[in-house]
Amino acid sequence: MVSEYPPSIDQLARSLKDTGLPHPLLVDAARLAISEGNSEDFEKRARNIAESMASNLLTDVINATGVLLHTNMGRAPVDVSTSSTRYTNLELDLLTGDRGSRQDRAPQLLAKACGAEAAMVVNNCASAVMLVLAALAGGESVAVSRGELVEIGGGFRIPEVITQSGAKLVEVGTTNRTRVKDFAKAVNKENVVLNLSVHQSNYRIEGFTESVKISELAELDVPVVADIGSGLLDAACPWLESGPPAWLRNEPAARQTLEAGADLVTFSGDKLLGGPQVGVIAGKADLVKACSSHPLARALRPGGLVLNSLEKIALSYLDRDGNAIPFWRMATLPIDELRSRAEEINPLWVADTFSTPGGGTLPGVEIPSVGLVVPGDYSESLRLNDPPIICRVVDNSTICDLRTVHPNDDGVVGAALEAAVS
Repeated sequence: MVSEYPPSIDQLARSLKDTGLPHPLLVDAARLAISEGNSEDFEKRARNIAESMASNLLTDVINATGVLLHTNMGRAPVDVSTSSTRYTNLELDLLTGDRGSRQDRAPQLLAKACGAEAAMVVNNCASAVMLVLAALAGGESVAVSRGELVEIGGGFRIPEVITQSGAKLVEVGTTNRTRVKDFAKAVNKENVVLNLSVHQSNYRIEGFTESVKISELAELDVPVVADIGSGLLDAACPWLESGPPAWLRNEPAARQTLEAGADLVTFSGDKLLGGPQVGVIAGKADLVKACSSHPLARALRPGGLVLNSLEKIALSYLDRDGNAIPFWRMATLPIDELRSRAEEINPLWVADTFSTPGGGTLPGVEIPSVGLVVPGDYSESLRLNDPPIICRVVDNSTICDLRTVHPNDDGVVGAALEAAVS
């Protein structure tokens, strides 16, 4: 016989202790289950709610989508943890004992890696662009080609970023064709104090097009800031033994953009740089100093864990050790190695596939890869695995692309897929 009275909320919450959630969250789960009025099995419903809460917390996932920089999964995989419980010298100069700057380590290592006089980092690339504009053109006019007034992830638009910086947008040229004389006219007649070049990143304009080179903008009598977006440090890729892969062709790089005449470059840390989410500002020392002295710099600065992770990435670049950077290790894995791994899991499932850079970089680029392909949609079963495995489904077939799966997880993917199919 079912009791007409609901159980005690506290008693029901305590029965869920094995879920590992803190008691206040278990009380919420118990209260919600009872409020739904399902008197037949309050505990079962409360447990489902608690497990849903637990699954919504941050956790490791296995990326088997083939998208190397998957925004929903944090883009570039990096280690932001530290095994030490000690303090760090985040803003401490150990030689003098005086206060130091968090911009003195990782940012300056990146500056050296891309041939800049100086660099600083903020919490993402949109912040970097906004800070540069606020520091160098606050209250003044900035010229941008109409073909580069892009919208980036989450609905953030370049015109809105410029507005928030306090600068005034001057649109030049047309959507498909902009010439250097358009910028020159704006400098002379619109009192433009800065020319901004924005990499289109996640879209392309094809056909009857024309754009302005950085070297052409550099001939005008105002600073040039180039937002190269994706964060390729050097087009020569000296950290890769085999040199730059073919799919990187025509991607702007920080070193070459500065050499072409840009005064500053801005770019993301969690895309082709392969690091944590930051925005990098690199270039002439006086302009970087002006940015670091602006009040917004403090509001936009990253924390110690992020800078620690970025320092490791920067040192790997200076060591020319691309294999130590997870993104580059994955992106350059030989097809034969991927095929061998796939055959070891299950030779009946091996198939050629394509990976993509993702994260708003290199639109339309496909990187040959190898994965496991089985008929049917098993994405939900894999997603609910422990650890979760995120795959892709094409034409009602489940695809697990091994380029984005760490070799240590091959057995986990194989076992989960076998269980789902059987």
